[in-house]
Amino acid sequence: MPEMLPPPDAAPAAAANEAIRRFMAARTGRPLWPAERVEYGRLLAAWVEAQRGGLPEAA
Repeated sequence: MPEMLPPPDAAPAAAANEAIRRFMAARTGRPLWPAERVEYGRLLAAWVEAQRGGLPEAA
């Protein structure tokens, strides 16, 4: 029987999601500037990592 992994902690993903929401809310109604796109990408990567719970990416 395969070993069951515990569910990932939702707190880091929720915090990353909230950071993305705050970031985007501060920029409502206009396109992101190039530096803001970079920051959004960093926030999104943090959210993805939190969602994965530190699990390695599938091959």
